[in-house]
Amino acid sequence: MPSGSYGPSVKDDDLGVVYGVMVGMEADGFSYYDMKQFSDKIKDDLVLLEDASEIDVAGIQDETVYVEFDNAQLSKIGLTAGQLQKIITETNIVFSGGQVSLEDERIVLEPTGNYDNVEDLKKTLIPVKGTTVELGDITTIRREYTDPTARIVKVNGKQGLVISVALKEGKNLIRMGEEVDKRIAYWNNELPVGIQLSRTASQDHYVEKKVQSFVVNVIESIVIVLAVMLVFLGMRTGFIVASLIPLTMIMTLLVMSFFGIGLNQVTLAALIMALGMLVDNAIVVSETIMGKIEDGMKAKDAAIQASQELIIPLLVSSLTTSAAFLAFFLAENSMGEIMGPLFSVITIALLCSWLLAMTVITMLGVAFIKIKKKKVADDKPEKKSIFDKLMVYYSKVLNFAMRRPIIVIGTIVLMFIGSLMLFPLLPFIFFPDSDRNLVTVDINMPLGTKVEKTAEVVADIEAFIEKELKTNNERTAGITDWSAFIKEPPVSYDLGYTPGQSNPSYAHMLLNTSSFTANDEVMAKLNDFCFEKLPNANIRVALLASGGGDGNDVEVRVSGNDPEELFAISDAIKQQMTQIDAATVINDDWGPKIKKFIIDIDRDKANRAGVTNQDIAVSLQTSLIGFNSGSYRDGDDNIPITMRSLGSQELDVQQLNGISIFSQSTGRNVPLGQVASLKTAWQAPEIHRRQLRRTITVTCNAREGFTASDVTNQLKPWLNDYEKTWKEGYTYELGGEAENSAESMGAVIAKLPIAAFIILLLLIAQFNSFRKTFIVVATIPLGLIGVILGLLMFQSFFGFMAFLGVISLAGIVINNAIVLLDRIKMEQEKFKRNQHDAIVAACIQRFRPILLTTFTTALGLIPLYLGGGLMWEPMAISIMIGLLFATVITLLFVPSMYKLLFHKEA
Repeated sequence: MPSGSYGPSVKDDDLGVVYGVMVGMEADGFSYYDMKQFSDKIKDDLVLLEDASEIDVAGIQDETVYVEFDNAQLSKIGLTAGQLQKIITETNIVFSGGQVSLEDERIVLEPTGNYDNVEDLKKTLIPVKGTTVELGDITTIRREYTDPTARIVKVNGKQGLVISVALKEGKNLIRMGEEVDKRIAYWNNELPVGIQLSRTASQDHYVEKKVQSFVVNVIESIVIVLAVMLVFLGMRTGFIVASLIPLTMIMTLLVMSFFGIGLNQVTLAALIMALGMLVDNAIVVSETIMGKIEDGMKAKDAAIQASQELIIPLLVSSLTTSAAFLAFFLAENSMGEIMGPLFSVITIALLCSWLLAMTVITMLGVAFIKIKKKKVADDKPEKKSIFDKLMVYYSKVLNFAMRRPIIVIGTIVLMFIGSLMLFPLLPFIFFPDSDRNLVTVDINMPLGTKVEKTAEVVADIEAFIEKELKTNNERTAGITDWSAFIKEPPVSYDLGYTPGQSNPSYAHMLLNTSSFTANDEVMAKLNDFCFEKLPNANIRVALLASGGGDGNDVEVRVSGNDPEELFAISDAIKQQMTQIDAATVINDDWGPKIKKFIIDIDRDKANRAGVTNQDIAVSLQTSLIGFNSGSYRDGDDNIPITMRSLGSQELDVQQLNGISIFSQSTGRNVPLGQVASLKTAWQAPEIHRRQLRRTITVTCNAREGFTASDVTNQLKPWLNDYEKTWKEGYTYELGGEAENSAESMGAVIAKLPIAAFIILLLLIAQFNSFRKTFIVVATIPLGLIGVILGLLMFQSFFGFMAFLGVISLAGIVINNAIVLLDRIKMEQEKFKRNQHDAIVAACIQRFRPILLTTFTTALGLIPLYLGGGLMWEPMAISIMIGLLFATVITLLFVPSMYKLLFHKEA
């Protein structure tokens, strides 16, 4: 690469690292040097925490020692800047002098000469016309912060630093947060007055709140399921079935601990989802034992025979249910990492349930189930339960289905087709925004804007926050505290935030609100203020994305060769986006063209003046930014030494022609305007490449009340037509939510064939029949009827979590179908009934267990629907309503299909 080039630089060390706890340091009246000294001590203290892995400190200002000189004065005494640089470099050495022998020892020689402080640099001897002078006598030397500044961090409107702490893999974030709080309290007592530590981002508080909420949801779900068991099964049987819940939960948690699976939102949700499924095994076993006792069998014999009959069918049904979640575990993307534990936890819970149902439940059944044998006649009519009443209606509908199976199946198929036609009415939201009490503000000034101007915009927003949004005695809802990162973005503090590149025209603000309910009002007021008062800034006020990943709702990536052509296409797309009511915050990642000045050197004039191209380039660099002349160590710090012309930081564009160009050959100074002219040109501030091709990304977000799909659906037809007018070699692809959903759901869908193959193998092994396997498989898509209707009724949306609900529902529906078909087989083989009687008897026998499974699963998900937030709501609705419809359909569809497919065997 050409001399002076930098890179390439590969940044992968922090990939996937989330700094969940951020501590802000406010400093009033202290310098950045003082803050750094204190932050170093705090960093060394926090890194010793058992659960902490990495510590990052943001806002530290880089220091530089500036050696400023006047070319004219140097010329008078016969020196050049290059000679000074050479002398400084040769004096400031860190070099071993070798070793010498001293009797039996080898002694290291260490020459002196390297600079220990600025005074050593000032005393550097410079030979001048037969004598020597000190460097400090002919130059101005001072140590100060790098100009322009590399980064600015503000905490609650004051200069400060932010110390971020990342969690070790497998450790406890909540415990780490508690330890950090203790260290904050300690340091606030130790630090001098004027320096204060406080939290600026607290993922641990959010996680703790969520985990506590989910634990409450789990307990509520357990109570609901227990109540359902006791109400519908009676005290004795209800107690037996209900005993499976705490036993299975305890056993599941022990196995999870053995495999290193911790408690979080996903694993707790998995426990809630498994809750209704796991009681199914106990219900079927108990119902079977009760039926055999009613037929006159002894309790012990009934329990043994029931377990022998059900051990394989219930194992297969448990494995097929868990296999439905296998695709999430195998998915090769971030969503697989997040949702993968669903498969692990549900599989563990179902297998534990199966094992306990075959052992503990049968044992309890022998001890506690007391059922009178069936009598031929009884003077006293038995009190009918709700299941007995429902059984009467079900028997009538079932008899009709057996007489007219084609009508029943046709009706169900029409319902399925009708539900699919309603599917486009559902809003599509891949993942809802996070419900953290946190609002982010991304500020993008026109590229090329000075960092000082960006800081002014941040200060304007901070003043508005202080006046209109900060909580106080009168205003209880609003922003509690905030931090701002100017030029250099913060480290990743949440899965929903990915740091961008350092840029003087960029700033990121992190606003903590009093509660999630205050977010909307804060965002609305900030948006109005920014729109009215800061028209030159592109400002996005938004919530964090949940489930991982962030970015814009809609992205259009246009690829081609010619930047000018890409700019033209980008402008047309942005213009079209402005015509879409649902679109807002329209932008692109290249930004508007920026000015640059071309120094057009006149070779004839330069030759006559005795200056070369190198003289001009070096003089410009020296006058404007300076050049490095080595460094020296100050304790643990490495301070660069930069040489530059006096007043270089104050130069304005109007003074460019007057810059002195120093001729290394003649020692004379020549004004730049005498040997070159300035020309204005325009260029792209940034050029991005994707897959080796120049790519400009046009972005926008969905306005409040709309979704990314609303924007995409209006934009895509126009894009397809517009693409036909492009030159050859120019293409586009959609990014944003559309791409995220396609990648995440695609990664899961890609693994569904493996899960489907395993389910098919289990079904064929269980039934040894392709027709019975087909019946079970055919019931799977029917759950979509209830899913679509449920999401529409509850005014929810379809996305990744609803997709998860559909997969979960498929596992439960398969389970019900297996139990029903297995009973039909038993009625035919064991009791020698004909096909019609066997189907009716099996449906009647399995009616109550299937309904109980439906009730327990659906009712057990109510706490997750009410307390899980927008993220889990679609999944809960999908399973609850989908299962209610799927159960009714299964109880009619399976016998009707069996009647049709096995008609010849009747």
